Amino acid sequence: MEQQKLPNVTLALVLSILSLLCCCFMGIPGAIIAAIAFFILRNDEKTYMANPELYSNYSQLKTAKTIAIIGMVVGVLYAAYVAYTISAMGGLEAYMEEVQRISEQWAQ
Repeated sequence: MEQQKLPNVTLALVLSILSLLCCCFMGIPGAIIAAIAFFILRNDEKTYMANPELYSNYSQLKTAKTIAIIGMVVGVLYAAYVAYTISAMGGLEAYMEEVQRISEQWAQ
């Protein structure tokens, strides 16, 4: 019998890589994208475990799963860092004032 590829591994791999890019810039959206990829991969992993001899790209699944976990962790850590920074500056209002002050400096 010819081996076939797991159906959603490529999609999950793309989402995992996208989550790494997003979590470096925004935090929470990257973690959400990584969580979606992780849940897609869990379904494909269950499919693989039911009949391992039918599928050929399990190593790709493990790679995507690792990248998704890293994306989730980095996204949550970055979001925690942003929350800490905002609270250390005196709250959201003080943070926005500082952002506006910096943007005015750059405009000159």
